[in-house]
Amino acid sequence: MIITSLGHSCFKIQDKDVILVTDPFDQSTGLKTPRLKADIVTISHDHHDHNNVSAIMGNPFVISGPGEYEVKGVFVYGIPGYHDKKQGAERGPITMYLIEMEDLSLAHLGDLGCLLNDDQLEKLEGADILMIPVGGKYTINAKEAVEVINQIEPRIVIPMHYKVPGLKVTVDPVDIFCKEMGIKKIEGLDKLKISKKDLPAEETKVIILKS
Repeated sequence: MIITSLGHSCFKIQDKDVILVTDPFDQSTGLKTPRLKADIVTISHDHHDHNNVSAIMGNPFVISGPGEYEVKGVFVYGIPGYHDKKQGAERGPITMYLIEMEDLSLAHLGDLGCLLNDDQLEKLEGADILMIPVGGKYTINAKEAVEVINQIEPRIVIPMHYKVPGLKVTVDPVDIFCKEMGIKKIEGLDKLKISKKDLPAEETKVIILKS
């Protein structure tokens, strides 16, 4: 599997047969709008920096809410969540996704705004790879992200939704998250090529992807 960051909360997740894209954004973010072909697109919530399906070519299967889906051998589980700490009263609901693809499980938490409850944790706990917002203001912040990581206990953590050059969304830089995790800022990778056998055995590893 190859995971590439396209910026913000948007990733391309690719195996030998399928391309899945998460949360494509529009140009109002200040970032270059991702334009590529995909078989599957997941949308965590209906905000302009997460729902730009029109940018994705190839007539993809769009998943935009809770439920269980199977597309081309990929299993996707949509899990209800909240964009804030008041059960969606401020910013509305979101959908988190557990993606089972090429013998790996990946959790993409969208714009999660609070810690996980028992029902959510039951579905997400033990995911191999966790894509988690860390920038605060509109989502959980760095300290809260560490709490969620401790809840899920993934093998690999990929932070997202943090400040990068050009981004017009006001969020914290990833350095704050690295400090909360007790690690030095890591040099970003262009992409992550990973298989089940490559997962860390006893530790949680943080990987930053360049967009």
